[in-house]
Amino acid sequence: MKKLLFIASIIGIMTMTSCSEKGQKKQNNLQDNINVTNLDSTVNPGNDFYQFATGGWQKLNPIPDEYARYGSFDKLREENQKQIQELIEELGKAEHKAGTNAQKIGDLYKSGMDSVKLNADGAAPIQSKLQKISSTKDKKQLIGLMAEVSKSAPSPFFNFYVTADDKDASMNIAHFMQGGIGMGDRDYYLEDQTSELRDKYVQLIETQFKNAGYTEADAKEAAVNVLRIESALAAGNITKEMLRKPELNYHKMAVADLDKEVAPFEWVYFLDQLGAKNLDSINVAQVSPLKNAVAIFDKESVSSLQDYLSWKVIDGAANFLSDNFVNANFDFYGKAMSGRKELLPRWRRTVDGVNGALGEAVGQLYVEKYFSAEAKDRMIKLVDNLKLSLSERINNLEWMSDETKAKAQEKLSTFIVKVGYPDKWKDYSSLEINDDSYYANMVRAQEFAFADMMKDLGKPVDNTKWYMTPQTVNAYYNPSTNEICFPAGILQSPFFYMNGDDAINYGGIGVVIGHEMTHGFDDQGRKYDKDGNLTDWWTKEDATRFDDRAKVMVDYFDNIVVIDSINANGTFTLGENIADHGGLQVAYNAFLKTDQAKSTVKKDGFTPAQRFFLSYANLWAGNVRDEEIKRLTKIDPHSLGRWRVNGALPHIDAWYEAFDVQSTDSMYLLKEERVSIW
Repeated sequence: MKKLLFIASIIGIMTMTSCSEKGQKKQNNLQDNINVTNLDSTVNPGNDFYQFATGGWQKLNPIPDEYARYGSFDKLREENQKQIQELIEELGKAEHKAGTNAQKIGDLYKSGMDSVKLNADGAAPIQSKLQKISSTKDKKQLIGLMAEVSKSAPSPFFNFYVTADDKDASMNIAHFMQGGIGMGDRDYYLEDQTSELRDKYVQLIETQFKNAGYTEADAKEAAVNVLRIESALAAGNITKEMLRKPELNYHKMAVADLDKEVAPFEWVYFLDQLGAKNLDSINVAQVSPLKNAVAIFDKESVSSLQDYLSWKVIDGAANFLSDNFVNANFDFYGKAMSGRKELLPRWRRTVDGVNGALGEAVGQLYVEKYFSAEAKDRMIKLVDNLKLSLSERINNLEWMSDETKAKAQEKLSTFIVKVGYPDKWKDYSSLEINDDSYYANMVRAQEFAFADMMKDLGKPVDNTKWYMTPQTVNAYYNPSTNEICFPAGILQSPFFYMNGDDAINYGGIGVVIGHEMTHGFDDQGRKYDKDGNLTDWWTKEDATRFDDRAKVMVDYFDNIVVIDSINANGTFTLGENIADHGGLQVAYNAFLKTDQAKSTVKKDGFTPAQRFFLSYANLWAGNVRDEEIKRLTKIDPHSLGRWRVNGALPHIDAWYEAFDVQSTDSMYLLKEERVSIW
């Protein structure tokens, strides 16, 4: 479950039907019983509710070697992947008319599964790109290549994208954002405790350059150059905590001023090469990091820049090439960074590749076979109930003025709600999938996605567009369109039960719905109005009261030790923690209106209220490796599963009542210490 500030989507194959017989059967067979084997009844729920609710699940589901963490989320994704594999393999077994989505899906999958050809080709598919980079004579040529590389590989130096204007959300504009680093977070390059990981990153770069045909000496030199450039970029990039403040990441300026303020760099030429000719203005999200990036570009030699650009090509291509590239990537990104022990099987990696390239085409097949109209109808009713619940809670806020309440209600009432799948599917007719190489196919797919994004530049925002594929097991809120979206993929157990009781559904998908709604009013979302514009619609006093209450949550999570001497980051995870808290409050308030909540009838040995909270906890059942705990704490704005339960529930009064939590229990918080926002 996430909040989106910008993204991209995907498209279709077969004629949509409202519901298939198989889809109905799949939904109707779902069970909503509390599985007692998932519990650890030896634990007092007031001391460690996560262990009480999921300890049995953890014991029965050790982490497979190919995972860094393994939870109920992952089990559902595995099931989804198998379903998608069946759909794709069916297409791959037959001949299809050239240019159809069926041909593209089937042939792309076959090219990714052809290990004999992949290994025979080795580095050949990327040689023309590398030779083009190595033959450059000057920095202007390199600027042109930077633009070219950005269309199909990790962007060098900084990121370019097209999405809504934060101050005029009805229109799409161009944006620059800091970037250019391979390890994901700036801290990996700067902290003493990550020096060993940096050494392994250098080893990866050396290995991949040698795999690409470089001599050992040249590979070593290239690795030194890459790490120096990326470290300099990291030092100039702002922190992930600062990135969470949208008002600090909006600096719209004329391109002519960009030439003056962020120099020296040939911006007009670069934008022309991207396909953004005659652009008059652009949002430079982070000015200082962009200045730092062009200063590095200006300072470095042509040879060093060639190494850096070549690394972007190699790193972006590695997973679509021969086994030596794939294995080297896994040794670093999988083992060293995450603690995984085994590489995912080829079919799963290839399914992911096809999903990434032709996601909506696959999604159209998926919803036709597996998603029912009844599920969509019930989901929409749940959303309506949750909207009413949040409206009630806003009205009852004692800390917020009537003026701000009215604006909040206005924003809530204008939420765009998307459930299941898009009303119109993406057109992939211009994307070619051939039998030349898996990498070439993926490059064309990435270039297609880039061109598709560029079509939006200077155009009105399309509010029908989806930013996740239907088969995705996730959900999102997008502040620029003020929309909440629940793809078909998440409308399955343990989140959603077509024939399940209210306690299970409100504790599962109900909390997810409330979570996404609350994102519209978290520390970021509250800064956007009903139309998606970044504007301050709060009274000064109410904004201060909000910040004071949010600070309680920041401090609480800052004090959580996730492993060894590493604490959670309450500032970085604030938005998601607020959304979890709000989701629980809003969903439980809606649940109280059901007949089941008003009864005292137990099911599976638990009261309706207890079933609600057990359902919520089981969403986050899982095990996680130590390395992954450290990595996620650094890069993931969500709290770890354990703390989405044990960190959230102590602030929910109803949980205390449901499980008779006492002041002597270790999770107990005094009433005045509990977070109270939404």
